[in-house]
Amino acid sequence: MKLNNKGKIIAAAVIIVFIAGFIIVKKPFSVKKGPQMEEIFPEIRDISIVISATGVVQPMNRLEIKPPIAGRIEKVLVREGDVVSKGKVLALMSSSERAALLDAARAQGEDNVKKWEEIYKPISVIAPINGTVIVRGSEPGQTVGSGDAVFVLSDRLVIKTSVDETDVGKVKVGQKAVITLDAYSDTEIPGSVYHISYESSVMNNVSIYETFVKPDKVPDFFRSGMTANVNIIRAESKGALSLPVNAVKIKDGVSFVMIKSGDKPKRKEVVTGIDDGTYVEIKSGITQNEAVLAVKSGYTANNDNARSAGTSPFMPKRPGARR
Repeated sequence: MKLNNKGKIIAAAVIIVFIAGFIIVKKPFSVKKGPQMEEIFPEIRDISIVISATGVVQPMNRLEIKPPIAGRIEKVLVREGDVVSKGKVLALMSSSERAALLDAARAQGEDNVKKWEEIYKPISVIAPINGTVIVRGSEPGQTVGSGDAVFVLSDRLVIKTSVDETDVGKVKVGQKAVITLDAYSDTEIPGSVYHISYESSVMNNVSIYETFVKPDKVPDFFRSGMTANVNIIRAESKGALSLPVNAVKIKDGVSFVMIKSGDKPKRKEVVTGIDDGTYVEIKSGITQNEAVLAVKSGYTANNDNARSAGTSPFMPKRPGARR
């Protein structure tokens, strides 16, 4: 059945209304929404820029003590972990001749043994430095040669770590550091850099420099060979007024924040200090009581990673951010 003119007009009108309604309904969902903003207040916190490295606990100076002659250990006077002074007797030993003589005297009675012990004195093994006994390598009755290490002393336990060539220029002797051990990860140990090697070595095709960090005070639980994590502090600001890095923008080399002023945000310049990649120090420009607009925490925009991070990929980065 063919439609008359009136029917055609009605059908066309229905189609037009349907299309218009579809466009009206769809249009709000096609509008690209901007980032959601929230008001935040500056906070007081400590900010630091660090160079992180992994290392191992080892003696600063590791000294093996060997007997002056071959013979037999008669008595050991120290244990591992004992702190000894220079000149302290660590053990008494007999030369091979004295040991043979005493063994023969024992067959003749205890009085004969005491007689020869008075005539033929034992040899002392003496500590040549102040330090800690980290290895007790012999026991009474053990035969040792002149090349055997009967004790190992350490004057101090330190952290040996490696810094690659891109960071070594930022590390200076005397810089503060924070040490944690894998075995005691909840304990932070303050220390400082005391030596940086002058010669590099290559690891995984990267030139590295051995860097030594010493604790301000060596804890009792330190043991040679433990794995350590070291944060060398390049810069720090205690009790700094701070904002999240995504709240501070840079344009033409000038740092600024956005504050609420009526219905529209208002730009306000600030002077920044160091930042650790999460928070940035605010030296001047705003106070702790001024609210600042920042991208809402957890906001992400499709196909716009730079905006989800709160920064523009075309804006310069602030100097001093953590590596």
